[in-house]
Amino acid sequence: MADVFLAKDQLLDRPVAVKVLFPQYASEPTFVARFRREAQAAANLNHPSIVSVYDWGEHEGTYFIVMEYVEGRTLADVIAAEGPLNPHRASGIAVDVAVALGFAHRNGTVHRDVKPGNIMITQGGQVKVADFGIARAFGGGDDELTQTGSVMGTATYFSPEQAQGKTVDPRSDLYSLGVVLFEMTVGEPPFVGNTPVAIAYKHVQEPPPRAISRNPNLPRELDAITGRLLQKNPADRYPAAEELRADLRRFQEGQPLAGHAVNAPMTAPTQALGPMSHDVTMAMPMGANTAAMSVRNQDTGSSRAVIDTTRAVPASAARAQDEPVEEYYEPPSRTGVFVVMLAVLLVGLVGLIWYITNQIGSDDGTEVAEDVELQVVPFVEGESENAAKNMLAEAGFRNIEVQYELSEDVEPGFVISQDPEGNTDYDVTETVTIVVSQTPEQVPVPTLIGMDLADAQRQLTELGLTFDLEREPSDEFELDQVIRTDPEAGELVNTNSQVKLIVSQGPDQVAMPNLVGMTQPQASSLLTGEGFTNFTFEPRGSATVPSGQIIETEPPVGQPTSLDQAIKIYVSSGPQQVQIPPLAGKDQATAERALREVELVPEFQQVDLPPGDPNIGLVIDTNPGAGQVTQQGQTVIVRIGRQGQETTTTTSSTTTTQPTTASSTATTAGSSSTSEGG
Repeated sequence: MADVFLAKDQLLDRPVAVKVLFPQYASEPTFVARFRREAQAAANLNHPSIVSVYDWGEHEGTYFIVMEYVEGRTLADVIAAEGPLNPHRASGIAVDVAVALGFAHRNGTVHRDVKPGNIMITQGGQVKVADFGIARAFGGGDDELTQTGSVMGTATYFSPEQAQGKTVDPRSDLYSLGVVLFEMTVGEPPFVGNTPVAIAYKHVQEPPPRAISRNPNLPRELDAITGRLLQKNPADRYPAAEELRADLRRFQEGQPLAGHAVNAPMTAPTQALGPMSHDVTMAMPMGANTAAMSVRNQDTGSSRAVIDTTRAVPASAARAQDEPVEEYYEPPSRTGVFVVMLAVLLVGLVGLIWYITNQIGSDDGTEVAEDVELQVVPFVEGESENAAKNMLAEAGFRNIEVQYELSEDVEPGFVISQDPEGNTDYDVTETVTIVVSQTPEQVPVPTLIGMDLADAQRQLTELGLTFDLEREPSDEFELDQVIRTDPEAGELVNTNSQVKLIVSQGPDQVAMPNLVGMTQPQASSLLTGEGFTNFTFEPRGSATVPSGQIIETEPPVGQPTSLDQAIKIYVSSGPQQVQIPPLAGKDQATAERALREVELVPEFQQVDLPPGDPNIGLVIDTNPGAGQVTQQGQTVIVRIGRQGQETTTTTSSTTTTQPTTASSTATTAGSSSTSEGG
């Protein structure tokens, strides 16, 4: 669909990637809508492991997306260059992809095209998921950009439910990740074939091979994880990316898997496809109705084509057959006559598919871009200019053009006509034009840019114009200064017309993101994507936060922060040597706070002291003592004084005690003790 260029953001002085839609597609609503949905889907997913989208727009008749520039290689390039990856390296990449997919799923988005070509690895080893071009919100059925029953995805990596044109959910992405994990550990995907149809058929009907059968050195735990991901029934896969990530972590740490292992060979589904109907849809070469895509050929020791492209496949092109036709994708091993007959059959089949595709396409018409948001245009004829503009804005239309004409029939200031007509469906991004009856006198909109709000309002009032306010952040204009007006300065408008004042609300501020637990590259990528330009990293010893992870930030998480404000990020350098602070004479709360600040663990012990001792309730001493050096995370014994119990001592061998009243006082003297009533 597009070319991608390395470019420079001159405002923020950073490299970016700019994806520019091919000009031949810019006039097709379907491609434009799909292109825009890619920008929207990724822009709404702000995560260190997802390639950020900064902007999108139109220029010189085509469309572009401005994205984060990732300097590195795709996972497809890594596998092609290195072959099967080390199991722990492969599982680490899968963990990062699962984290990214989990974030997308929690935000209601299914990727639908997870494959090595859409997984990027930076020079520092960070993993990023890219290309949400065919992503969709799950749970709804009206947001696909293809006709009903069509398939979106890459044949080698999509799930059985995608191959059949069924509804997808997060578990579909996990199946695709299972194919990627299989390819990482084996060197090739589980299913290959001569055509997308053959590959799709295998996804639906054939049990996937065990990864360990092709790579005997593969740990059984990782083979079990891969097997569970590749289950035909979504209910038998991991229910969410978080559970997959947890099992991968257990494998990396040598712990037993929590998920059910898949040790037995997986069987094919009990219900065969039988004669395929239009409801069972598979990816296959298309005719004129579908954009041609390239095919990447891989030499893996046998003659076959590995499909590595994203394509839309109408359901009508599915090939009907009574049972699996193995010779469709098996290397020919029969006699010459059989080979010739098979070739003739295949040529006829391709021709039939092409004919059906074109017939269906001509019957159904062109694809409709379902992502285009249509709204009913309000009927505003006869309304005042201001009321009409407000009604259109409330309906979602933002591009409103006002034209003025003299009219003998319509009172000045009221709408004569509109285009498009009222009560019709229309794309909210398109321009709605209203023609307003011209007043005998029109005035030009004054130049108000840079003016204080109060002065601008006064000028408009003096000219007989009304105003509406809209605020936006600005680094160029101070608080309450006018940034621009709509209509622009100099345009002639009716008296009593409304002029929109776009007013500065000061520098752009966003909530400080939570970076705790991230690595320095992850935090840098996130902050840069948010637009922050002034941040530094400082090391700080910590026994509780692993080395290399972020401890805290200044300003703290959630605080409104300007994009150019200085930000300090404290990164753990691991446990450090610290001195025991002097605590003698301090109360317990103060002593605990002082030890916690240097990441030492206090353990308090009570020491009995005689009544009246000045150290009761205070620290007597510590072990290790004040000034001694120990490592963060160590325990420090803190002794706290407390009042001991009083005791009565007698010096005689015989003591006589008599009952006393509640107010009696005990005394001890000489060789005997006597209690007297009060």
